[in-house]
Amino acid sequence: MKRINALKQIAFEKKGFDGFLVTNETNLIYLTGFPGAACLLIPKKGENTIYVYGVNYEQAKAEGKDFKVELVKRGEKLPEKLSAQMKECKIKKLAVDTLSYDGYRLFAKAMRGKAKLKIQGKLVWELRKVKDEKELELMRKAGELTTQGMKVAHETIRAGVKEYEVAAEIEYAMRKCGCWGTAFDTIVASGVRSAFPHGGCTDREIRKGDLVVVDIGATYHFYRSDMTRTFVAGAPSEKQKKIYEIVRLAQEKAYQTIKPKAKAKEVDAAARKVITDAGYGEYFVHGLGHGVGLEVHEPPGLSPESKDKLVVGNVVTNEPGIYIAGFGGFRIEDTVLVQKRKGEKFTDGLYILEVAR
Repeated sequence: MKRINALKQIAFEKKGFDGFLVTNETNLIYLTGFPGAACLLIPKKGENTIYVYGVNYEQAKAEGKDFKVELVKRGEKLPEKLSAQMKECKIKKLAVDTLSYDGYRLFAKAMRGKAKLKIQGKLVWELRKVKDEKELELMRKAGELTTQGMKVAHETIRAGVKEYEVAAEIEYAMRKCGCWGTAFDTIVASGVRSAFPHGGCTDREIRKGDLVVVDIGATYHFYRSDMTRTFVAGAPSEKQKKIYEIVRLAQEKAYQTIKPKAKAKEVDAAARKVITDAGYGEYFVHGLGHGVGLEVHEPPGLSPESKDKLVVGNVVTNEPGIYIAGFGGFRIEDTVLVQKRKGEKFTDGLYILEVAR
């Protein structure tokens, strides 16, 4: 209810709306804690109501709190039900977080010009960007589970093992420790494939001397974490050690810059300067990082183009990389909380290039 009240304050008192309709699945989880709602109607005056179809109705009644549960029966049209509720709550100016073109057209038709409709997706994002203590508790746990998965990756990688076998061991270990699922598709990219930042996971067999980029994340109570390490299956070459150390130093420089009021592009610049000064600037092909929470990619973004400033409660990734086609790639990533004095890593350790031979 606290989050809904915060949204009311922004939407109603500051923006002048008298109703807010939430349709985005993740925003619905954020505001209600329930994953199966079709939408949530928040009136300035009246009850907050979630609308659910029959498949989720009993679960909504059992798990839902602080709102009325309204069943959308077979044959009923959701826009018509919403329009009737809006009339009852005397909503004349409605904000909506997101709607498809078809959804907008159908809903506008159902309202028959009796209320103004405006998309206001940024209002929920402004709340979601800053994590509260409950969210941080869940994200710390997600980080612990992810770190445990990375330990298993380090123990599993060796010549002769296939990428998908490493991924299977990682995901099994995280599940056994309590994770609700993966935050995204597990990446285990080996050999020349490690130069593909989103290389995925295939049936390629890891060979001796291969670079192996492992990018994983656990989900816990809907909240996510993100962590990447780069390993070598066997003894690393001098070139591999040199480039790895450049990336490690770039990540450390960026971490030292993560603090309140820091411009996100300046955090990116701290890492990018290390890589550029070492002669590998053209091989750092993505932004330094992104926000994490209920989704694995959220605001704020850390990139040369970003206009964001960091504030206490932001959770972001710090993931510099160097990717050389035909040779291999290097990335080191942690999930970091912005605090008053310095960042707190939710993922940590295993800054180890070499794995057991």
